[in-house]
Amino acid sequence: MKLDIRLANKEDAELIADLSRQTFYDSYASQNTQEDMDRFMNEQFTKEALMKEVRTEGNIFLLAFLEQEAVGYARMREGKIRPGFEKPSLEIARIYAVKNKIGKGIGSALMKRCIEIAKEKNKQVIWLAVWKKNQRAIDFYTRWGFEIFGEHDFVLGNDRQTDWLMKKEILSASSA
Repeated sequence: MKLDIRLANKEDAELIADLSRQTFYDSYASQNTQEDMDRFMNEQFTKEALMKEVRTEGNIFLLAFLEQEAVGYARMREGKIRPGFEKPSLEIARIYAVKNKIGKGIGSALMKRCIEIAKEKNKQVIWLAVWKKNQRAIDFYTRWGFEIFGEHDFVLGNDRQTDWLMKKEILSASSA
């Protein structure tokens, strides 16, 4: 099966919102209470809010397709600066594959393209946040050369959780 990664556009907003909600719920529902998941999904992670992100300046979305089926996505953000970063950076705000396609190279293909985009934009650091209890994701990012440099809180419903902040130094396209 052929895997394609493409930049999303504003017309993809509804597809991205649906993928976002599906993949987030599938990833975290079993480890959180139904009440916290419902509150998060209905107050913070609404379809409308997610569609607005696609149309907001500074967000870059990628879509992954196996044949014609949307099977994953990534969201990158420019402009959000982390304290202590003196180098130009790009954040990977989300990177997800649909549950029944995990392990088929979708995450790796999305990550490769995220790094390429960071290099094209002359960024020197790419960074992300990952729930400290999501060992599968932490292992994935570690394999890609990301290292933990800090932590921050993430509130899911009423539950205050801790995310690891991870970064990877990269060479931009102009310095490679």
